Amino acid sequence: MTTFAKEESATETSIRRPPASAPSHHARSLLEIGGRRMPFMRWSFIRLLLSLRRLMRVWQVGDGREERLAGYVVENAREGDLDDVIRAIDEYSYSRSYMINVGDEKGAILDEAVRRARPSQLLELGTYCGYSALRMCRAMPDGARLVSIEFNAANAVIARRILEYAGVSDRVAVLVGTLGDGGLTIASLEAEHGFSAGSLDFVFIDHDKSAYVSDLELILSRGWLHPGSVVVADNVKFPGAPDYRAYLKECQDVRWRTIEHEAHLEYQSLLRDLVLESDYLGG
Repeated sequence: MTTFAKEESATETSIRRPPASAPSHHARSLLEIGGRRMPFMRWSFIRLLLSLRRLMRVWQVGDGREERLAGYVVENAREGDLDDVIRAIDEYSYSRSYMINVGDEKGAILDEAVRRARPSQLLELGTYCGYSALRMCRAMPDGARLVSIEFNAANAVIARRILEYAGVSDRVAVLVGTLGDGGLTIASLEAEHGFSAGSLDFVFIDHDKSAYVSDLELILSRGWLHPGSVVVADNVKFPGAPDYRAYLKECQDVRWRTIEHEAHLEYQSLLRDLVLESDYLGG
């Protein structure tokens, strides 16, 4: 790792069938299992790339993998066992379908940041299927509470199902919306979830990459952070949030102190990524 000093809430839910040229089920299974080093050999990764425009619009790949993940968790993990649910999601993501959650490698970075911050109130931007929320629940102190905001209503349903199955739904609230929706979500956070001046200890950003800076500025404008609050952002290198990285670099040791964690894109070991961990200095 390095520091800067050193260097449509409604969504499409139809499941599309693979094209006729798709490999057989047996061949796809072999490609999935063998694709950790070479993600471009995984059929589910190829399918994701082919659906990238849709993914960036509705945050589902479009082949039903998110819904199948929930079923896999229920069938293969012990109910109420948080660790086992996390294990099952990682297993599914390596052997069945490539998923766009933070993944196990970068998830360990997130775990350590939460443990270091010892937060009481946490905010997540981008729930997806609830994997990072599970990891934060495991790392955060007893009595802490996480609110996770998800743009896609179908993803929110899946995440709530998985969080409930893991036994942590009393510690996590999943809201459908965005911080930039004209004030509706912000009003809910303040009126219903206790967000107020200086109350927010930890933020995990893993949603629309173009909204990283604007949403962080919205959080700052509400005064929710306090000196010592920690903000972690995923996918800063791939698919990339260059404006966010430049924004924090410009504020280094003035408003923020940021560490860059070098890692790999989730569930493979070829494509590199960055996770930024930033301490708010105030001002």
